[in-house]
Amino acid sequence: MDTIGDFITRLRNAQMARHDKVDVPSSNIRKGIADVLKDEGFIRDYKTVADGKQGMMRVYLKYTPQGRPLIHQIERVSRPSLRQYRGSKKIPKVRSGYGLSILSTNKGVMSGNNARKQNVGGEILVNVW
Repeated sequence: MDTIGDFITRLRNAQMARHDKVDVPSSNIRKGIADVLKDEGFIRDYKTVADGKQGMMRVYLKYTPQGRPLIHQIERVSRPSLRQYRGSKKIPKVRSGYGLSILSTNKGVMSGNNARKQNVGGEILVNVW
C-alpha cells in the first residue's frame, strides 16, 4: 500500500469537499511532508494525536478568501513501482518555480529549493502547485 499516495488523496478529497481539516494515520514521512507544506504556506497547520496505535495526524487545510483551496494540484511523482531519484543539479522546477517539489533526502524531507541550496539530491515524492 502506498501510504504517501493515500495521504495526498485524502488531502485532495478533503479540499474538494471544502473541509476545514482532515485526519490521516501518522508516520514520520507524512509529518515531513506536512512540515514542508506548512512552511511553504499550502496548509495552515497540523498536529499529531496519540491513539494507542500509530497515532493520528490532523491536518488543517487553507483556502483563499474566495473559498478556493490553495493546493490547486498535488501529485505523487515517485511511486512504489517506479522510483524517481534526482541529483541536486537535476531537481525539476515545478510550474517554472511557482510550484513545489518535496523530496526525501538523507538530511530528511525537504522542498526542492532547500535541497538545491544544500546541494543534496533524493527521491522526488510529491509535486504541488
